Amino acid sequence: MQVIGLCRFSYPAEGGFQVEHADAQARAAYLYAPERMEERFRTFEAITLPGLRGQTDPDFTFVILIGEDLPEPFAERLFSLVAEMPQAVIVARPPGPHRPVCKSVLNAARHDPDSPCIQFRMDDDDSVSFDFVARVRHDAETLAPLCAQNKLVVIDYNRGYLLRPGADGIRAEECVLPYYPMGMAMVVQGGCGQSIMNFAHGKVAQFMPTVTFTDAPMYVRGHNDFNDSRQKKHVKPIHLPRPSAETAAALRERFGITDEIVRQVFA
Repeated sequence: MQVIGLCRFSYPAEGGFQVEHADAQARAAYLYAPERMEERFRTFEAITLPGLRGQTDPDFTFVILIGEDLPEPFAERLFSLVAEMPQAVIVARPPGPHRPVCKSVLNAARHDPDSPCIQFRMDDDDSVSFDFVARVRHDAETLAPLCAQNKLVVIDYNRGYLLRPGADGIRAEECVLPYYPMGMAMVVQGGCGQSIMNFAHGKVAQFMPTVTFTDAPMYVRGHNDFNDSRQKKHVKPIHLPRPSAETAAALRERFGITDEIVRQVFA
């Protein structure tokens, strides 16, 4: 079964952001601000890519959605970062409605729309464990009778880590977050044109069967100053501790994230 991941790398969508902007130009100006883009590249390099590059099952497609107006220096830097990652496919689109654009990009990545596939999504400061692709394939096979009876089924991995990277290294702690984007996968039946991007992640259980596994940490959720979900005034800051020895070992062994690499990238 084909496995497809989607990452929106500062794509200037219409909608899809908790903080709105007056128009597409204002949104692009915010997204492409040098300070913000520098942090996104650093989180992508130090947090997102190690887990994807180290997948025990390398048979997957990872689509990176960018805007057609992404400034050339940023585009060149992004292409360079994934040049040796055969699973990575960079797709450029003009600004458009958030969910329809993402849906069309995912559907275009399907090798055979008449066959089922597994889809997952993540932001450019999130990560998945080395065994994520292998695990979703295994669990989809285990749930084959359920999946065969439903066009869409969500597999939810709710255990992971919150992590804030910086020049002083990693701050992180374990968490349990149900139905968060970077901890979910969706089995989509052949002939179904809907995608994991059709639904608000916190509401998927209202529309389809879901199965939750909580046995192992499967994701890292990044926290930083430019998280869209943390821009509003009422959002309380999260103060993360320095990781325990156990947490540091799990981040290294399951995600390839180390204090040394983070310090180096964010120096």
